[in-house]
Amino acid sequence: MKLARTIRFDPSDLNVFPRAADEGEWALVGTFCFASLNEADLTGKVKQAFSNGFLGLQSMGFSTLVSVVKLKAGDLEKIESRLCEIFLTEFGAPDEASAMTAVKQEIAFMVELCSEHKTGTLLAVQRSLDDGGIQESFRSLPKPDSCAEQKIWTVVDDNSPADINVTEVTSINVEK
Repeated sequence: MKLARTIRFDPSDLNVFPRAADEGEWALVGTFCFASLNEADLTGKVKQAFSNGFLGLQSMGFSTLVSVVKLKAGDLEKIESRLCEIFLTEFGAPDEASAMTAVKQEIAFMVELCSEHKTGTLLAVQRSLDDGGIQESFRSLPKPDSCAEQKIWTVVDDNSPADINVTEVTSINVEK
């Protein structure tokens, strides 16, 4: 089963959302956060979270991008428990059974969204509000096109032949 974790390539989320999710949090689409808002409520950072944010479950902050990942043993139970707590304490679910019904629906939606993508695919959400309610669309950047495939270094065996050119590096002064 696949879900998503928040990912951050630059600090912009820290500036545009009311609360930014920490990198690596489990993430859901999180549209339920905006269900009670009307168009007049959608201003500033709240509007940005509404328009482009996935919900990070630990912080209840938002992230512009998420990365599709495989769940490990025990992850699903932790996610369900945290989301149930959120529905009970933050959104007024009347009891645990009602909260768990909503939990199962939210997780199932995210599982379905992630299931068609390879691990490492980046996802973005775009929301709008019209007379028909909240409309959502999703974009994806497949793993081969994402930074997950970039090679940043190569490991070389110490016992390998010395056929590698090594350039001497002198000190570099960095002024603040």
